[in-house]
Amino acid sequence: CRGRIISSTITALKDNRTFIISPYFDDRESKATRVIGIVHHKDVKELYCWFCCQPDGQIYVSKADIDVHSDRFGFPYGAADIVCLEPENCDPTYVSVAQFAHGNIDQLPRFEIKNRKAEAFSADFTVCISTMFGNYNNVLQFIQSMEMYKILGVQKVVIYKNNCSHLMEKVLKFYVEEGTVEIVPWPINSYLKVSSQWHFMQDGTHIGYYGQITALNDCIYRNMQRSKFVILNDADEIILPLKHPDWKAMMSSLQEQNPGTGVFLFENHIFPKTISTPVFNISSWNAVPGVNILQHVHREPDRKEVYNPRKMIIDPRKVIQTSVHSVLHAYGNSVNVPMDVALVYHCRVPLQGNLPRESLIRDTTLWRYNTSLIRNVNKVLHQTVL
Repeated sequence: CRGRIISSTITALKDNRTFIISPYFDDRESKATRVIGIVHHKDVKELYCWFCCQPDGQIYVSKADIDVHSDRFGFPYGAADIVCLEPENCDPTYVSVAQFAHGNIDQLPRFEIKNRKAEAFSADFTVCISTMFGNYNNVLQFIQSMEMYKILGVQKVVIYKNNCSHLMEKVLKFYVEEGTVEIVPWPINSYLKVSSQWHFMQDGTHIGYYGQITALNDCIYRNMQRSKFVILNDADEIILPLKHPDWKAMMSSLQEQNPGTGVFLFENHIFPKTISTPVFNISSWNAVPGVNILQHVHREPDRKEVYNPRKMIIDPRKVIQTSVHSVLHAYGNSVNVPMDVALVYHCRVPLQGNLPRESLIRDTTLWRYNTSLIRNVNKVLHQTVL
């Protein structure tokens, strides 16, 4: 079996309309290879998987079912599952993807098929942060989020990194060496014109929000056999339990109440970074760029006519395709978790910017963790930034 083996995260095929992220073995319905990719929703009509069967090197070609995810938000390119049935009597370790069913396999790039072997979980909770871009420099809030995730029970945070500031690089390096963070390089703008908006503006861009949806889907499959749960949220969001001390206690109670559920949705609540409280004004932190979440404990009230988006904790083995705020296809149910059980603490610019402080709801749930959070953040700052 020949052909060059590819190790980069994003690979353009010859048509420049198809981009391969990674193939995964998926035998939940039939013995198949599911390739996570990005395709032009109209131009890509046919793709084929070329499997090379060991030990005799026999080539088996399978026509792909190209499933472009329904949540494209109007952009011409979208996340796609390129699904190929595998040959009966062979467990291929590599696959090539091409526009044609005949030709010379030696000329084709080869991708390793991940998840081929079942393994024991190495994590209970893995957080997927879909795309870090725009020279990201919200260092203090990032460290606070990471330390909160660890207090709540995370073992791994996977970050799809496009770019960030020099200071942020130092912090990421610290977390990678510590073993908490795994960085997936995400140079999507080398291949496509990206938009920093989530919906299409007729401005010549190809894909929304730095290909966030593709990254989230890849992250689910990447952790399907490694993590009991996968959490899909952004770096400025924390799923805060209100009734339980941590995620483990919360999830075992939620699973007990909702047997057969694979997707738990938590309501997003904005804590505007423009409204602050003078407590926890830690002088050494003032030198660090970014928001100090401990000073933002007022949340915007719900608006009856506006839908609060949700973020998710999922059982990755039950999910087929995800969007940002819900899953598109899954085995088992999705459940909206009531707000008295947990909410998404989301500290950012306000959505209801004209509200006076009196109209906001004071919610100090975060302060329950203040002692260990301050201690842990200080430790990281002294080893990285200060």
